[in-house]
Amino acid sequence: MIKPDGVARGLVGEIISRFERKGLRLEKMRMLTIDEELARRHYAEHVEKPFFPELLEFITSGPVVAMQWAGESAISVCRTLMGATNPLQADPGTIRADFGLVVTHNLVHGSDGPESAERELGIFFG
Repeated sequence: MIKPDGVARGLVGEIISRFERKGLRLEKMRMLTIDEELARRHYAEHVEKPFFPELLEFITSGPVVAMQWAGESAISVCRTLMGATNPLQADPGTIRADFGLVVTHNLVHGSDGPESAERELGIFFG
């Protein structure tokens, strides 16, 4: 998913092209503005954490681009291309290192495994 900061900064095409150049196939894509109910479902594991209110405010602040990518080792490839959650710790050449400045506005979200991918794709694509 390209988060509101990535959409607002006009980085949708750049981010998508990085995944495509790596050889992944974009299978589904949807632009939407996440409401509070959807955000709570998507980030269910974080609802009780102290940073959740800030996360909720950010993820509902503007449109996102939800995507489903396919290809060899798609989840691990996507996560490598995205870089570490904290842009200041992300490897040079990753999306977060190249375009991010702060951990709370880090441009992209990616599922961390097959189970979370299935759950998250169900939330965004039914």
